[in-house]
Amino acid sequence: MSSSSGVSLREVLAVLDHLYPRECAQSWDRVGLVTGDPDQPVAHVHFAVDPTLSVIDEARALGADLLVTHHPLLLRGVHGVSSETSKGAAVTALIRSGLALFTAHTNADVAHGGVNDALVEALGLDEVRPLAIEEGRPMGRIGVLPDPMTLEGFARHVAEALPSAPVGVRVSGPAQATVRRIAVLGGAGDSLLDSARRRRADVYVTSDLRHHPASEAREESRGGPPYLIDAGHWASEWLWLAAAARQLVDGLGSTGAGLAVTVSEIVTDPWAFVVGATGPAERMDGSAEEVRS
Repeated sequence: MSSSSGVSLREVLAVLDHLYPRECAQSWDRVGLVTGDPDQPVAHVHFAVDPTLSVIDEARALGADLLVTHHPLLLRGVHGVSSETSKGAAVTALIRSGLALFTAHTNADVAHGGVNDALVEALGLDEVRPLAIEEGRPMGRIGVLPDPMTLEGFARHVAEALPSAPVGVRVSGPAQATVRRIAVLGGAGDSLLDSARRRRADVYVTSDLRHHPASEAREESRGGPPYLIDAGHWASEWLWLAAAARQLVDGLGSTGAGLAVTVSEIVTDPWAFVVGATGPAERMDGSAEEVRS
């Protein structure tokens, strides 16, 4: 619950803007303060991946004054905020409750200690470098495991390191292949498939891989590396939240004494469950299945 704190939203924003400078966001992105008065007091900050209605309700129930999310609420242009729409209902709920909303998206992806650094830390990678440079910013990361693993073993390692979500972890590649050099990009990663191949990654860990880009990438690799692991959008980015909360508290120092911080555990992936999935021991040879009448 909220506790007494003498910090203002303006002071919190100064720390967040230092951690995740707006100028580091990609040109198409929309980051920063969405709702709220910079002079309002802040006693409780709640962190989440998505500013969904359920997350906003959770923040309000906790008595939070500020909701910090990774994904923007208003990334694309809107022409009204009627509560008949989900975005309008979100804006209405935020303003009525006095809940400020701040988003750090691609500027949190590229930041030191940001989304991708949290992912490589959770996976235990060494010798970490940027995977690619876009608009002058380091996108994704590439590093090595301390010791080689099988692809199946590494996929299980990924599943254990990330929070559980209904879709789980999808893998493309032979289960017993040996892997060590790992590329990662939290969130949707179609755009860096070629970068992972050029950097000679054994595995590319990301999410939201569409059928055709993923299929073409595997064709380009002729069945070899980089193998693909789709870890889920929400799960691959959720790890950053706790790190961001710690960085905010550290950045405020004595100014933020008594500030409460919480992290949402609401799974905001849209998928609820999976049926008919096969395990790694089934159909691994890729042979055609005989159809019997």
